Amino acid sequence: MDYKILNIEVSDGIAITRISRPEALNALNARFFDEMDQAIGEISDNQDIKVMLITGEGKAFVAGADIAEMADMTQEQGRLFGQRGQRTFRSLEKMGKPIIAAVNGFALGGGLELAMACDFRIASEKAKFGQPEVSLGMIPGYAGTQRLPRLVGLGDALFLLMSGEMIGAQDALRIGLIQKVTEPETLLEESLKIARIIASKGPKAVRKVKYVTRQGITMDFDDASEMESDYFGSQFKGEGEEGMKAFLEKRKPEW
Repeated sequence: MDYKILNIEVSDGIAITRISRPEALNALNARFFDEMDQAIGEISDNQDIKVMLITGEGKAFVAGADIAEMADMTQEQGRLFGQRGQRTFRSLEKMGKPIIAAVNGFALGGGLELAMACDFRIASEKAKFGQPEVSLGMIPGYAGTQRLPRLVGLGDALFLLMSGEMIGAQDALRIGLIQKVTEPETLLEESLKIARIIASKGPKAVRKVKYVTRQGITMDFDDASEMESDYFGSQFKGEGEEGMKAFLEKRKPEW
């Protein structure tokens, strides 16, 4: 499949993935999910890529799902379209490589759900966040009701979900929805700086951190801690051995 919505550039081990449908404020449609599934597979298989960074072109990260595509759907078609998006976003969470959302503008509805499926979020001072589905007599369909309270807590999640209100970057930072705010003109530069730092670390360690953390948050604490011990021990040969020797020898590790 040729990419028509996604524009992917690989540089310094980072796959910069731009959503480019600016005439529709990058609204998510069926084609987007097909392309994102393909991108996830290709980036996962490419050993030279260490980090994936997702951003939008124009004045939106993603302004939501494509209402024009959804308006005439039956209940069953709507259910299946929701599941389609859920599968893609779950694949992002399960990808063995870290994924950063660089939110440049509107991240609303499906756009916020996409950002929440990434591992963390960096935002422009001008970014806006919200789940406005109730304004259309709808509810989120791509697991927004599940990820949002896990990220920000029940009260703040229900406020956003039930009011449909938009919040700015500083409020999003305050409630823990995003991790860093930048000036609009430095968003990509700052996001790439963090991506390069992550890409310089032990790739197996980074992959295992993502897996153990995401898996563990759904588990009993003691069982999750035992899982951490197993993965901790697994690093003592190979990558971990090289990293510790490099530290003692005051040199850069060779991953």
